[in-house]
Amino acid sequence: MPNIDIDKIDRQILAELQLDARIANVALAERVGLSPSPCLRRVKRLEATGIIRRYSAVVDPARVGLGLSCFISVTLERTVEQALEVFEAAIVERPEILECWPITGEADFLLKIVTADLGAYERLMRDHLLRIPGISSTKTSFLLTPVKNETALPLGEEAG
Repeated sequence: MPNIDIDKIDRQILAELQLDARIANVALAERVGLSPSPCLRRVKRLEATGIIRRYSAVVDPARVGLGLSCFISVTLERTVEQALEVFEAAIVERPEILECWPITGEADFLLKIVTADLGAYERLMRDHLLRIPGISSTKTSFLLTPVKNETALPLGEEAG
């Protein structure tokens, strides 16, 4: 996927939208030093080119009853195409699995999971994850109190 040229004002727009995706265009334009029409055109271009993929709310998991978060490293018996397809198809079915990344190193995939509690985690493992054909091993790391947990990308001058 080719990089699309974005300038300093585009970066400012993106930084502001990452902090508050519901900001009114007039307020956004004021913050980045543009009039509303050119600002809106830039936002629409950032959306059309896929730089802005979507808008979402950041929800506190504990406040909605999802108090347990963990990373699970998964190693497959074999990383042949058929095994990968079976694994990936099973993973996308589970709403508790927020992220699934193929990785380098000892494991093949890293999953980010949220569940209500340890019992829900155990049921997910026993009834779903460990029943996926081709899994050789898993290793879970439970998340404690975060030191840093950001969703905004670093879009300052040093990022470009």
